[in-house]
Amino acid sequence: MQHLEWPVHDDCKLRFMELKAKRSYRFIVFKIEKQQVVVEKLGGPNESYDDFTSSFPADECRYAVYDFDFTTIENCQKSKIFFIAWSPDTSKVRMKMVYASSKDRFKRELDGIQFELQATDPSEMSLDIVKGRAI
Repeated sequence: MQHLEWPVHDDCKLRFMELKAKRSYRFIVFKIEKQQVVVEKLGGPNESYDDFTSSFPADECRYAVYDFDFTTIENCQKSKIFFIAWSPDTSKVRMKMVYASSKDRFKRELDGIQFELQATDPSEMSLDIVKGRAI
């Protein structure tokens, strides 16, 4: 194991399964703290995409998953789970390195992610981009 890969707290996997299977949450924001990935925030099923994007700190990296609901051209209700790697330009270089080096391992722990977005500013994870990738 590389020294920059942090263990994933069991709670991360548990909450992700609840989002995926029971739709208990709209989104989950994760952070690396005390050398492990932990849940920072759970977004309730009725929270909006704006609530989600406002959960990211302006100058710190985060991982997040978002359960995006949409209607297809055939009028079918669908949902896709997005993984977002938030790495703002203003965050510290070491923090960016830690998040970048741990991302793939962390993502593998969350079975069921359909799309990934990397964002360095809010425009790179706008709702239009999410819609464009999902549909």
